[in-house]
Amino acid sequence: MSASIRDRATQLKDLLDSCEFSLGDEKLEIEKGHEQVVQLIQQARGKLANVFLIGNGGSAAIVSHAKTDLMNVGKVKAITLHESAIMTCLSNDYGYENVFSKQLQVLANPNDVLIAVSSSGQSQNILNAVDKIREKNGNVITLSGFKADNPLRHLGDMNYWINSDNYTLVEIAHLFVLHHLADCLKTNNEAYH
Repeated sequence: MSASIRDRATQLKDLLDSCEFSLGDEKLEIEKGHEQVVQLIQQARGKLANVFLIGNGGSAAIVSHAKTDLMNVGKVKAITLHESAIMTCLSNDYGYENVFSKQLQVLANPNDVLIAVSSSGQSQNILNAVDKIREKNGNVITLSGFKADNPLRHLGDMNYWINSDNYTLVEIAHLFVLHHLADCLKTNNEAYH
């Protein structure tokens, strides 16, 4: 028999309590780190910069949801990069590993922000997108899980890491973090509403 809903809720709470945050490679207490993420997104909003969100599979669904909240609640220029026609075009022409980086090559500007979500932190298309936004002098926020040494975890300016190899719990934790980000933007900037 599978775990009860209360057991799973307890597991999620424990994971969120143990979520690790880093600025580059420097570990930071989660609340202080999250405040810096909120400030970065507020700065991007003030400059009318884009906030791009990317993920594969379940993470793509998470970033679609987050885009809605960031636009509606946070008044952020949030853009997802997984519209099917452009993805099939670019993956056919350049390979799936380049489907996000090729879009950022055209769309990204300095001061834009990339929120890169990957449970494993190993998806090559996500890693390539991080490299591309850096070439464009943008900022990177990552959300990952699974192995502590996954490549994505150390590539962002700001990094959230969930210490679990359970897709369900990692994805729910990522969604929670992004929901909380949108809520903080609303709380900290009522003037935008």
